[in-house]
Amino acid sequence: MPPIAQYVFNGVVTGGILALPAVAFSLLWRLLRFPNFAVSTYLTIGAYAALVLNHGVGATIAVAWLGALVVTGLVALAVDRITFRPMRDRRPFSLAIASIGVAFVLENVVRFVWGNDFRSYDVPVTRAMSVAGLRIGREQLLILAVAVVLMVLAQIFLTWTRVGIAMRATADNPLLAAVKGVPTERVIAFATLGGGALAGGAGVFLGMDASIDPLMGGGLIIAVFAAAILGGVGSAPGALAGAMIVGIVDEVGTLVVPPTYKSAIGFTIIVLVLLVRPTGLAGTR
Repeated sequence: MPPIAQYVFNGVVTGGILALPAVAFSLLWRLLRFPNFAVSTYLTIGAYAALVLNHGVGATIAVAWLGALVVTGLVALAVDRITFRPMRDRRPFSLAIASIGVAFVLENVVRFVWGNDFRSYDVPVTRAMSVAGLRIGREQLLILAVAVVLMVLAQIFLTWTRVGIAMRATADNPLLAAVKGVPTERVIAFATLGGGALAGGAGVFLGMDASIDPLMGGGLIIAVFAAAILGGVGSAPGALAGAMIVGIVDEVGTLVVPPTYKSAIGFTIIVLVLLVRPTGLAGTR
């Protein structure tokens, strides 16, 4: 089998990891009307929260992953209450700049506490399977399965639950939703908590698939941004599709472009989408 098939499979796994923060980034963008770049650092927070539980407490990686969801969700909620809530009436550009500042602060807190060394989880080493010439790790299959399940649950939540419907109503018209009695601040808090948890869970997956370091989340922000725009802002299925496409293009693109220039691929996707189809795959401007 041609080597490109392995790159495509690795891209699908990368897409599964990107899908979770892309959904969080996309939904929060539609709800709060600004791109929250702090989502990238929530991946790093989640990875290190799981590292503390895995190494410090001796928790299994599954328990550490669940703990990372809780910790990162609470961190995201605290950031929103302290930084973004007092600025709700500001222009989106001001909030976007504030989110970059939050990402910078959180990243340096992590570097101050844990240093710049590369770390890894204490998990059993398993041999990769060989299927039709492809090397497939069990962790990769687990990442894909959990990512798809979470995307399905997110879409069901947004479509069929009262909180999800209130969230979509607030995103479409926050003033009208508030007049109709929707507790918009409570809806925003719930969305922020869930979005932070999704990003934190993705950070653990990224640490399992590669390694853990303070810059791991920041290095993905362009890819997450590209996936959200490509999929269509506010759409969970669109974000999943966009993440898969970006992941595959990123990995296959390394056959042509040196890995040090991978971020250029994300920028290229953003420019092409904005020029050709600004509404994204899901058709939402």
